[in-house]
Order: sequence, then structure tokens, then C-alpha cells
Amino acid sequence: LTMAGRNVAGRAQTGTGKTAAFLITILRRMLRVPASRPTAPGRPAALVIGPTRELVIQIAQDAEALGKYCGLRCIAVYGGMDYARQQEQIAAAPVDLMVATPGRLLDFRRSRIVDLKGVHTLVLDEADRMLDMGFIPDVRKIVRELPDREQRQTMLFSATLTNDVMRLASQWMPDPI
Repeated sequence: LTMAGRNVAGRAQTGTGKTAAFLITILRRMLRVPASRPTAPGRPAALVIGPTRELVIQIAQDAEALGKYCGLRCIAVYGGMDYARQQEQIAAAPVDLMVATPGRLLDFRRSRIVDLKGVHTLVLDEADRMLDMGFIPDVRKIVRELPDREQRQTMLFSATLTNDVMRLASQWMPDPI
């Protein structure tokens, strides 16, 4: 269903393969539809938001491993690492997939280093943790910078699909399965 472009609200515990599910969907779309790939630095085609630096690093490493022979460029953006170095990585070439924590992504957005208007696929990983950690206001700011919800595919994954998480899902994507 994700490969068909459907919006998804998924509940899955750690270690069940959800990262592979959304990464394979993203990689497949970029390989099958070359026009969906970015042409300018700082303007990612796909965006994965995670609540922690460790998760962002892990997702980026998984993307590199899965996409090793695909010629796609993935960048991890998170706090606690040299801002200038990350800025250089973003500016060096077009970015197919950006994996980011909300705070650092907003920093780059405010500085106009990142433009989110070209994002066709959004993944919110560990949405319940982002809610618990107080990141939802930041995620709302990010989502407002993206193309309209009808113009992008959105996938939200969480260990639990509480009423609060499902309310967020309904705000950010039409008709999730």
C-alpha cells in the first residue's frame, strides 16, 4: 500500500521492519520516477523526522545500506553535531532523502539552508515519542512548510496509536490506512 502512494498510520514495535518498509518505498519511488528526484541542494524530495539523534543516525545508516547501489543521496541532520559541517553537506549537492530531528531541521529552515517545498514523501517515525517529548509544535511548523497534504505521501509510525497520535495523523494526511 505504501508503494501505491497511500498514506499510512502504522503501529509497530522496534525491530519489526518499519524502517525498511518506508525506506524501500522512498527508494522505489525515486528510482521509478526520476522526475521526483531533487535538482537543487537543500531541497530534499523525501523527509523522515525522528525524535532523537540516535534514531536519525540509524535511519540514515539503513538508507545508505538499502540504497547502496541506487545512486541516491541521504543526509542526517541533528543537533549535537557541527552545524557548519552539516550545512556544507546540505549545500554540496541535491539531497534525495533528509533524515532529521525537528529542532535542527527548523534551524536550517529558518536560515534558508533547507527548502521543504519539494518534499513528496514525509515520514514521521516514533510519533508517540515525539508527542511525549514535546516536539509536536516543531513538527507542526515543519509540516506547514511542506506541500499540501493532498500533494504528498505521508507515513506515520508509532509504537502505539493513541487517540492523540491518530488526531495528528488525521491533521497531516487525508484518509490514512
